[in-house]
Amino acid sequence: MTTEHATGLIELRLQSLEQLFDPFDPFPIPTRDLSRTAEEFVVGWAREFQRDAKLCIRVYLPREAVVGADVDGLRSAIASHFLYRARRTRSDMREQIRIAQLSLLVGVCVLGACIGIRQGLREMAASNTIAGFVSEGAAIVGWVANWRPIEILLFEWWPLARRRRLFERLAAAPVEVLGFDQAALDTRQSSSRMSG
Repeated sequence: MTTEHATGLIELRLQSLEQLFDPFDPFPIPTRDLSRTAEEFVVGWAREFQRDAKLCIRVYLPREAVVGADVDGLRSAIASHFLYRARRTRSDMREQIRIAQLSLLVGVCVLGACIGIRQGLREMAASNTIAGFVSEGAAIVGWVANWRPIEILLFEWWPLARRRRLFERLAAAPVEVLGFDQAALDTRQSSSRMSG
């Protein structure tokens, strides 16, 4: 997978397409949400691949289930679900940045007030130990008031941006549906249990 055209193949073996979707969502497949378990599985597997890998989702169903499967609806549902998640993540990221900017504005005002208090205390009681202690504490409080907003603006939006890009890649991933022979699989599993 070190080549430019590496593919990250995400494989799911199901008994029916219904297993992928939220059982409480009453809408038909093209507009249904993926179940939380299915989403976590797909996203967790996608994270294991390189960031530039082209993702592909392959769903295995019993052969008889493939015949009646709404493959186009499945593709549309998966793409819609991950596009929606990408939009929600982008919205969360923007909200987080707006809150950090507002918090930074408040923090800068607090810092200005604390520096003013510090200067006033230093001028009033230059030799007083308690006043010196309080003036240094005021400066520390002013800087601490800016710590969290600066941390958000510098670092905390990165994971959200990475997650949004991953959701966009999953939304664009081709979806394949292949059949497997359930009887042959059951025979292999029972013979491996007997030999073990």
